[in-house]
Amino acid sequence: MADHLDDHINTVAAAMALKIEDAWRPSVRANLEASLRLARLVDEFPLPDESEPASIFSA
Repeated sequence: MADHLDDHINTVAAAMALKIEDAWRPSVRANLEASLRLARLVDEFPLPDESEPASIFSA
């Protein structure tokens, strides 16, 4: 999975014209891994079919 993450980081950095210094890459990869792990938890959380979206409140 690390190779896919490195490819993703390189692709996104190039698309956004961001220079990621080599010293930052381990931290960027660790943050992306943590974000993906948390997203997986949310995605796997079962919701009943009758669930309704939250109301939108504005001030």
